Amino acid sequence: MRVGVLRSSVLALSAALLATVFVVPASSAARPEATQAAAAPAGGSLRVGESAWASVSVATVWRSPESPRPVDAPALKNPAQIERWLDDMTTDQRRALGGRSDTQVLLGDRVVVVALPASSPGWAQVVVPSQSTPQDERGYPGWVPRRQLTGEPPARARQHATVVSRLTWLRSDARDPERLMRISFGTELPVVGTTPKFVRVVAPGGVPARLSLKAVSVHSAGAPALPPTRAHLVRAAKMFQGLPYLWAGTSGFGFDCSGLTSLVYRVHGIAIPRDSSPQSENGAAAAPPRPGDLQFYATDGKVHHVSMYVGHGQMVHSPGTGQTVEVIATSTPGYAEEYSGARQYLP
Repeated sequence: MRVGVLRSSVLALSAALLATVFVVPASSAARPEATQAAAAPAGGSLRVGESAWASVSVATVWRSPESPRPVDAPALKNPAQIERWLDDMTTDQRRALGGRSDTQVLLGDRVVVVALPASSPGWAQVVVPSQSTPQDERGYPGWVPRRQLTGEPPARARQHATVVSRLTWLRSDARDPERLMRISFGTELPVVGTTPKFVRVVAPGGVPARLSLKAVSVHSAGAPALPPTRAHLVRAAKMFQGLPYLWAGTSGFGFDCSGLTSLVYRVHGIAIPRDSSPQSENGAAAAPPRPGDLQFYATDGKVHHVSMYVGHGQMVHSPGTGQTVEVIATSTPGYAEEYSGARQYLP
């Protein structure tokens, strides 16, 4: 990977400003991520029992500080080199993520810091309140590198911008905006203004930035980014066709089965559990299912997979490592035999 050359004006900035944001020319790298800039100070003011926010495009939540392998190093950085990480992993290494991590959080997502143990310097034990799970009533539990979190609360704003394309670039807030980092569908940031082509936002750590108006939904804080209708749910889920499966994935860089359904529902303002088994135990029974309802698959009574019904006897799902998000018939062998029912979260 070729390393970009910093602009001379950036080199002239003070060390304190460089800790907050720096810019690399967009033409400087073979991989898009090489043009990324740090969007927020790393690990600022984390305190046990208090909230913190993800300061990288996607932060993987690990089962323990010992869970990451050498191949996972790009995912632990700030900025997180997600595309390099995914490109470097073999199919077997992707499959081996099972048991090492279970979920991810997006730029700006809130976590609560549970512990900052001296025995694991550089790591924060957290729970993710927006991802409900039977494992912990406070939210999904795990460990995140401290460098990928900031303790500085997000800017208050009446309007927020949520990314509704698979991926888009977060750019610097300048007349000629530079690429800072590629961010995912579902990323939500406070809005401070608009231009003819961009919405001006504040990234974690108080960094001003811009997003393309074409890639986002601008909405009132606390309101859904997209209308909570069956048609919109189906349209959003089908947008990810062809995206490779990623165990624990909850972003436009890669999904596991329930990561896809939970994030799509979240962007439409509908909170559902993070994993397929608890998803199958909430909502209401749907027989027969309607478009947007979730369908579940079990072995020996244990739910292990989820899809979204899209109508006309078809479903969209993220099937497994080595495969991609696809739309297939509900009668497809291997799924039809394991079908264990459907749930609805909409009237």
